[in-house]
Amino acid sequence: MIQTTRDTRLTFTAPPPGFAPLTEFELEHVDGAPGLYTLKDLAGAGLRLFLLDPTFYVPEYLPALADEDLTALGASSDGEVDVYVVADIQGGAPVVNLLAPIVVNPVSGTASQLILEDDWPLQAELVRGAA
Repeated sequence: MIQTTRDTRLTFTAPPPGFAPLTEFELEHVDGAPGLYTLKDLAGAGLRLFLLDPTFYVPEYLPALADEDLTALGASSDGEVDVYVVADIQGGAPVVNLLAPIVVNPVSGTASQLILEDDWPLQAELVRGAA
C-alpha cells in the first residue's frame, strides 16, 4: 500500500453510488485525527463523506480486490492502491462500510468505490480497544 499522506484530487472511474454524475473529488486529511479523511465533491454540490484508513481502526480488514478492479485503477497489485472505508454515525456510534470500500491509486489519483464479493458488513460498529 502506498498510503496517501497529502490532500489529493481524485477522479472516480464511475460516480460513487448516490453521487451521479459527479466523478471529481478532493481527499483531505483531517488534522489531529490519524487515518481520518474527508472526501468532498469539486463541483460545488456540497457533498462530503468521511473516510477512514482501516489500518488504523479495523486492522483485520483485508479485502480481496479483483484483478479487473485493479486494472481499471491502473494498478497491478493490492500493494499499489490505498483502501478507505466510509464512516458514519448510526445510533450515536461510529460505523464503517466494509462491503463497499473506496480504492485509490495514489500515483494517478484514480479512484473507485467497489462492491466486494466477500461477506463484509455494510455497517460495522467501531469499538474502542482496551488501553
